[in-house]
Amino acid sequence: MPVLKNVELTKKANIYFDGKVTSRSFVDEKGIKKSLGIMMPGEYTFGTNEAEHMEIIAGKVEVLVACGDSNWETYGPGEYFEVPANCSFDIKVIEITDYCCTYIG
Repeated sequence: MPVLKNVELTKKANIYFDGKVTSRSFVDEKGIKKSLGIMMPGEYTFGTNEAEHMEIIAGKVEVLVACGDSNWETYGPGEYFEVPANCSFDIKVIEITDYCCTYIG
């Protein structure tokens, strides 16, 4: 299991959709802003300010990026998707999903 060392962690959780999606923000040792989180099964829509690289650590999701392809794509452990800045994406969480989001500045 990968271990993150030398990070600056924000203790306050980011809580969305009545607690069905939560994350913790941190800055890694290279100064890159990221968040680690959990999504419970359901359907959600998120908007982006910065471009995002979403890595699925565990679980299964289906994603539709508003600023990209008009097809739903399925992602599981070890896979990722990217969302451009100032865009949105719809996500269907099929199984409880553990994820890591990297903000691409």
